[in-house]
Amino acid sequence: MLVLDGVNSFYGRAHILHDVGFAVAAGQVTVLLGRNGAGKSTVMKTVIGLLRPTSGRILMAGQDVAGRPAYAIARAGIGYVPEERRIFTDLTVMENLAVGRRPPRPGGVAWTPERLFALFPNLAGMRDRPGGRMSGGEQQMLSIARTLMGNPRLVLLDEPSEGLAPVIVRQMTDAILALKREGVTVLLAEQNLRFAVGVADHAAVIEKGRIVWTGPLDTLRQDAALRAEHLHL
Repeated sequence: MLVLDGVNSFYGRAHILHDVGFAVAAGQVTVLLGRNGAGKSTVMKTVIGLLRPTSGRILMAGQDVAGRPAYAIARAGIGYVPEERRIFTDLTVMENLAVGRRPPRPGGVAWTPERLFALFPNLAGMRDRPGGRMSGGEQQMLSIARTLMGNPRLVLLDEPSEGLAPVIVRQMTDAILALKREGVTVLLAEQNLRFAVGVADHAAVIEKGRIVWTGPLDTLRQDAALRAEHLHL
């Protein structure tokens, strides 16, 4: 579904991503693991078009989207849930969902508010509540639900478990597994290996803007020396 090949990105003169390359298989969850400042969020912003790569290819279902405007990449079928959530705090849950609505894609999942309330039961009882009067976990659920209203084929989730209570993290795990069962492809940026193990199939480890390891997540989970080398866990 997604292939990054030799991607380089800069913030001003600072070279952040160095020849980044990895693949995300269709219908699976791939986690991009790394410590704070390793470059995970920069990868996400480069894929969705908020940061223009200086070189390399970003293939979405075989189509090179590198350097395209963010709105064009979203229309190609990529949804993005930023770490900061960025819901519309003055709008209600239903109004936030309406903002994200796009027509269904052929052969894809057609998300509706009712299907999303089944995925995130916490939201079902607060349809008319403004986003600014919700907890951080509820806002995270709403941010994901709003993105799904665009009926994306690929969802980018940037640190979805960050700062959430354990009970909300468990609900987030259940939601991501449900997305996988629906055939939605997910690229997850995380530093929480325990959370990633519960949802992901494959992993790419990033360190100082370079991909240093890729493979099945089970291999990383079972190899303490590998984790110590690349994640310092």
